[in-house]
Formats: sequence, C-alpha cells, structure tokens
Amino acid sequence: MSLLRETDFGTPARPGPASVSVEIDGIEVRVPEGTSVMRAAATGGTGIPKLCATDRLDAFGSCRLCLVEIEGRPGTPASCTTPVAEGMKVRTQTGRLAKLRQGVMELYLSDHPLDCLTCSANGDCELQDMSGVVGLRQVRYGYEGENHLSSEADRSNPYFDFDPSKCIACSRCVRACGEIQGTFALTIEGRGFASKVSAGAGERFLDSECVSCGACVQACPTATLQEKSVVELGMPTRSVRTTCAYCGVGCSFTAQLRGDELVRMVPAGDGGANEGHSCVKGRFAFGYATHPDRVLTPMVRERITDDWRPVDWDTAIRTVADGFRAIQAAHGAGAIGGITSSRCTNEEVYVVQKLVRAAFGNNNVDTCARVCHSPTGYGLKQTFGTSAGTQDFRSVGDADVIVVIGANPTDGHPVFASRMKRRIREGARLVVIDPRRVDLVRSPHVEAAHHLQLRPGTNVAVINAMAHVVVTEDLVDRSFVDSRCEDFAEWAEFIAREENSPEATEEITGVPAAELRAAARLYAAAGNSAIYYGLGVTEHSQGSSMVMGMANLAMVTGNIGRAGVGVNPLRGQNNVQGSCDMGSFPHELSGYRHVSDDAVREVFETLWDRPILPDPGLRIPNMFDAALDGTFRGLFVQGEDLAQSDPNTRHVTAALEAMDLVVVQDLFLNETAKYARVFLPGTSFLEKDGTFTNAERRINRVRPIFRPKTGRHEWQIVCEIAQAMGYDMSYAHPREIMDEIAAVTPTFAGVSFAKLDELGSVQWPCNDAAPTGTPIMHVDGFVRGKGRFVPTPYVPTKERSTRRFPLILTTGRILSQYNVGAQTRRTHNVVWHPEDLLEIHPYDADVRGITEGDMVVLASRVGETTLRATITDRMPIGVVYTTFHHPVTGANVVTTENSDWATNCPEYKVTAVQVSVCRRVADGGRTTGRTDVAVGVE
Repeated sequence: MSLLRETDFGTPARPGPASVSVEIDGIEVRVPEGTSVMRAAATGGTGIPKLCATDRLDAFGSCRLCLVEIEGRPGTPASCTTPVAEGMKVRTQTGRLAKLRQGVMELYLSDHPLDCLTCSANGDCELQDMSGVVGLRQVRYGYEGENHLSSEADRSNPYFDFDPSKCIACSRCVRACGEIQGTFALTIEGRGFASKVSAGAGERFLDSECVSCGACVQACPTATLQEKSVVELGMPTRSVRTTCAYCGVGCSFTAQLRGDELVRMVPAGDGGANEGHSCVKGRFAFGYATHPDRVLTPMVRERITDDWRPVDWDTAIRTVADGFRAIQAAHGAGAIGGITSSRCTNEEVYVVQKLVRAAFGNNNVDTCARVCHSPTGYGLKQTFGTSAGTQDFRSVGDADVIVVIGANPTDGHPVFASRMKRRIREGARLVVIDPRRVDLVRSPHVEAAHHLQLRPGTNVAVINAMAHVVVTEDLVDRSFVDSRCEDFAEWAEFIAREENSPEATEEITGVPAAELRAAARLYAAAGNSAIYYGLGVTEHSQGSSMVMGMANLAMVTGNIGRAGVGVNPLRGQNNVQGSCDMGSFPHELSGYRHVSDDAVREVFETLWDRPILPDPGLRIPNMFDAALDGTFRGLFVQGEDLAQSDPNTRHVTAALEAMDLVVVQDLFLNETAKYARVFLPGTSFLEKDGTFTNAERRINRVRPIFRPKTGRHEWQIVCEIAQAMGYDMSYAHPREIMDEIAAVTPTFAGVSFAKLDELGSVQWPCNDAAPTGTPIMHVDGFVRGKGRFVPTPYVPTKERSTRRFPLILTTGRILSQYNVGAQTRRTHNVVWHPEDLLEIHPYDADVRGITEGDMVVLASRVGETTLRATITDRMPIGVVYTTFHHPVTGANVVTTENSDWATNCPEYKVTAVQVSVCRRVADGGRTTGRTDVAVGVE
C-alpha cells in the first residue's frame, strides 16, 4: 500500500448496522447487509488482490484477480461482486487461487511495458503492487505476438498524459468519468483484444468532452493516465491536507510534495464537501502560486503615475499607518475604511474588520461578498432567521425534485454538479429556471423536466407565480405551515391575487403559463424538493425579494428541515460564506449581529478595549460616492480587484483615483493596484494557515504547504498596521484568532483548530447544543423561532431595453476560469478559455451582420468594450451573455450602478446593451472601433 494512497476497501460502503457475520480466513467479521466479500475482508484486515475494483466506484468484476473460495459454493467467484451472507465462510488464500491469480497477472504483463524502474508511476502503481502480492516471478509469454506496446501516447491535455501502451482496460477511468464526474466522455471502444479506452469518438483528450476533473487520472491503477507534473518532478514523498481556494464547494485535498515542490493535488476521499472528487481548477490549476508575476516584496510610490519602489516590510507598514493617520487627522475618523476578501481565510478576514473597527475607529468595512450574495444574507435572515443555506451537499442525494435557479453548477460549482447529476440519473426530476440554456438542461443522461426560460430581471414574478399555483390549487403543507410558520394569512392573500398567476405573469416573464404550472405542481407534490440558486438570483435589483420568495415557496410546501429539501445558495468564491460570517459588513459584527445592539457591542468592546460605533459605516458604493465628494480618502483592499469586479468600472476607477491613499494586498499587480500607492504582497492558499467556510457552512482547515514566500502571513501584516496606528493587536498563531472568533461568535462557539483536526470539518452552528456541527438547519424549528412569510411584490428593474440599447446583457462564469481570472489566467486553463466571448442568438447576430468569430463592440449607457462573438441558440432572442474573467475585456465597463433595494448588491445580470461589428483594424492583437451604422432592434 503506497503512502501516497488512502486505504481502498475495494467497493463502496453499504449503509446500516453491522448485522451480518461472515468468517474470512478463520476471522469473524461483522458488516452491513449488502457489503461485498472484498470490503468485508478489508474491514477485517485482509487484503484481496484487485485491479478493476476501487471503493469509489460500483463493483465491476472484470479483472478476475479478486477470486475467492466460499464454502458450499462451486467455482471461484469474484469477491468484489459477491455480497456477504450470514454464516458465510470465505478463503482468500489457497494454492488454487494463487495459480489462477498468477495466470491472470501473467496475461496482463504479457501486453504491458516492463519498464517499472523508469516508469513515472514507479512506487505508485497498483499493477506493480499486485504483481508482488500474487507472487508472480516470471512472464512466460513473449512480445512476439500482437500487442499494444507501440500505441501512440496522447499528450494533448495540458495537465495529464494518456499512454495506451500501459492500459489494462480495467474500465476504471471510464466508470469514474460516468459514475463520479457524470460527463461520460470516455468509453471502451472495440471488443476483446481490440478493446481500448477512447475519449469521445476517437478524439484527443483535449478535443473531447473531457472536463479535466482528474477523476480518470485518480482512478487509473497504472501510468496510463498520469499527471505531467509527476512525469516532470517525480513521485511525491510527503503530503499535507488542505482545502481548495477556488469556488464555494470547498473541496478537501491532499497536497503531495517532493521536497519543497508541489507535485500534485489529490482530492481527499473523506472530504466532507467533495468525497474524493475534484474539478480542473482545484485538481490542476495551482501553478499561479509560483508564477513569476507574483509580487513578493512590498512596494510604495508617491503618486499613482510613478514607478513602484520595492521597500522592506517595516517601511511599507509605516507608510500605510502614517498615511491613514494623516488622512484621519485632516478629514476625520470616518475618512478611511477597509474591504475584506472572500478568498482569504476566516482569520485573515476577521483581523481586517477588527483593524477597521478597533484601529480605524469606524464601521467602514465591506466585502466583495456583498456584490454577489448579500441578498442571501438579508432574505434568509428575514424568513428563516439566519444568513446561510439550509443543507449540506450530501442532502441532494435525498431530493426527489431539484430546482436550479440562476445558477450554472456544471461551470461554477462542478463538484457539486456531479453529485447533483448523479441523483438526477437515479431518478430525481430537474427544473431549471434560467434565461440561458445551461448544460444541465440537457447533457449526457441528464435532462430537465422543465426549463423555465424567463426574461432577465423577472425572477420574482416567476417565483411568485409558482407559489400562486401552490396556494390556489391547495398544494400547501398545512401541518408544516400551521405549526412552524407565521404571517401566512397575509402572504397567502397577496400571493393568491390574480396579478401573481402564471397567466398574468406570462407576458412579463416569457414563461408559458402551462409550463410554469407544471413545474410548480412537480415541486409541490414531490416527497422532497430542494432549491439551489446562484448569482442569477442575487445580482438583481430585486435579489433580496427573490431570496425571500424562494424561502416562501419552500415553507409553504414544507420543504425545510430534513435531508433532500431546503434553500441553498451556491456561493461563488471559496470563502464568501466565511467573509460574511466574520463581520465584514458595515452594519454587522461577526455572526450577523447588528452594530446597534448594545449587548453585542459590549462583548466586543470588552475584549477589544475600544468603543464600537452603534451606527453602520459605509458600503463599497457609498465609499466610492464619498471619495468623489472628497469626504472618503483612504482604503485598505484585501485580496480584491474592485476595478475589474465591481460594476460601472469608470465610476470605480474615478473614485479610486480621487483617494489620497489606496493600499492593495494581493498576489499580483491587478487593475485596482493601478490606483494604489502601497502594494502589500499576499500569500497564496498554499501558504495560508487557517480556515475557509464553504457554501454549506462547512468550516475546513487550510494548512500551509510552504512558508510564506513574502516572509509575512497576511494576518501578521494587518496586525502590524494596527500596532503602527497605536492599537495593540497581536497573535502568536492563527489558532488564537479562531479562539477569539469562537469567544465572540455564538455560531462558532465550539470551533477550534483542535476540533477541526479531530473531526476533519464541522458545519456551523457548532456550540454546546451541536458540538459536532449542524449539517441541516431548522430541523425542529427555525433559528428565529417560526418561519416568517414575507410578501414579495414584483417590481420591474429600472434597466430596460431601448431603441438605442435593445438587447439585455447577462453575465456568468465558465468552468476553466475563476472570478476575475487573476489565478486561472496564470495556469494552463487558458487553453480552454483564452478570452471572454459574447454569446448571441443567430437572429440577433443576423440582423446586425455578425458572423461567428467577429470582433464586436458591446456598449451600454455607461461604457463599452470589445470582444469576440460566438453565435448560439443557447441564448433567447434579445439576450446576450458573456463572462468576466479577462481584464482586457472588462465586462464591467458596461454594467450599471443599479443594485438590490435592500443590500446594494449590483445588478450585474440585467444591462441594456447594443452590439455592433468592429471595423477590421488591428490594435495589439484585438480589433477596435465601431461600425458607422449601428443596427437597432425594437
């Protein structure tokens, strides 16, 4: 057993008590009913040779190595496909079995290169291991006959090679692609001796439907599928358990190293969020951490037009502290503020908001999480009493109906999407509510029962219409509503109004009334119905209303408080949930407690020995407006690129330029750093020590693989700034920061590094009432007591299409890229997405004279940008779509200042635009300029 591999029991575990007793080689073992003989043996400490079997895949029974003898039964059945029975007696080692296994192994090796000593998988090859286990000492068959040894390797994928000469046709890669990933990109082509693994229809891996999740590589028992990094650097020799720093799924990984070089990231089989799966970003796209673009030394400059000047840490910290104090002396304590990052650890975020409140002396702290998911916090707190999703990810395995609203999980949250697709293949029904035909609408072995292709900005009308069907057709779960909810009568009167009927809303939403009624009935009538949603819900002017609308729908049908149900946000970045939990909003301290609460403030004031203002501070848009007014002059930006990610880029950059001192803490010189006077280099997740909190409230440890390449941890830098400004803030280790978080935050009261090391992870609330965490919320009652129904009238967005701007732009993400692309653009992921593209319907393209691949101008009332068009009927007529991963495109140049009525979350998903063909003039590899005549569509 390699030290690099986790224990593999051969077949998946079966649920239930250990009720069946079997005897294996004279040893009694008790296991759950349905357990395979192979797993039972492994449970008792007896390993049975195997090649095609792994506990991450269903038993297959093809390799014939795992043969056993069972008393009273003829033959030698495969232990992987044979379930245990009460009183069964099994022998795993006999002379007969040894000869059979040696014969099988000899046949495998007769068509396999015998280059173990020079093979990249030497020491981590199951074929090599099993040859030793079965005692094979020689191969009698030569290579004179037909074989596969000259098969050409496929090296097209940037992260792994496929060498068919080493393939044993065990089908593990094929089954992993189907059973774990759900892409079905691989197949076994041909029969008998001609059998071989094929990507797609005989395509190269890079050209196929393969999404490079790495499941096939991890499943392969030989060097047939091997990471290029292993080939180049050699087999790793040590490992560290940590957490992925990309999306909100929060996958657990084992970082495997050779010396101080990271060789590969392997998904942890016992990871609470991912259970051994991964995506292309977490599995392979870690190279940015050592990219030459990384800045490792602090830099300062007098003016933003000057060149950067490297300085030591003491000089940089003194410059920041002196600059902020000078601004406050001239313009008042409220003239500076800070912004926390959803990519940093909970501990790093906590000290930044503490810096602002205790050292700056104000509540001017905000977070990028507000520009994506603040309506989640507001809406769920109003209805359920807590600002987070209700379920763990495993819960989807119990759902009968899954509703996906404004999310594209296969691109944005691929590991969760694989889990969801598995449940749909098992029989769950799917409803997709999205203007765009995302992959989930139809993909291999998955098809939505209903696709409600609504017009952008009409989410609330759709959710109200679904609730209208439930109430008017008497599909209400009366017992749940009567016992666990309040304000139902008022809400029911509102929702039953004719204005909320599917027929009345059809003209607004574009969703046929009959289709909507069918989807609503499906949701209401199922045993367990679950809602999963993304930024297509929250990034609207009515985002908070929509979140409350979804909560209303879940409550009225009783779909809260058990496995398989709930209202579940799919968070965009790795620590969006955590950055909100830590008190990053100007009106809330950690745990979502308002600054106006005297008792709450007293807890912090006693511990911090500083007064905390009872009035909320400035949100990010307020900071920008105040900067242009001259009253807000200094900003500390932790790990965010506001100039690329925030809406109305011209407004953002004008505000940044107007400030006296912008301090950026990040890995790379980003767009925001163009307006900074101090740059403080940050640490990658491979250097961080702390915790992330994922979308299911799971708190995971992040452990350092290397020492900080900058010489400082980010939390240390923030503490030193506070010290230099006259406030004593210091910690010996991030565990002390978590201890403080636990002391002041009721939902984290039971959290500590020691507990996380012991349990692996916990989901908050974690306290005396739930010492090991809370996978499912609101089981016996809501956090606020009773669930509250809130009327959610549909209010049309102010952003409308016009004769000048007749199309509606909506935005999103793509699988291979992440957020503003600062990390993924510095990896081989650019192979799949080298530029942002504008998706446009064939009709809209035709009337504008746009052909596939044309460079086009995308213009709104606030700005314009240039990008390449791709024509697709994934988009409805009148709607265009693009991603925002490349700063050269700068999609947010065109997005407006419209925002959610309750939280100021920007309305990224609805922007009136025009699209026109560029002149064919080259400029640095991109074409610029607009056609003289723009085509308008009424």
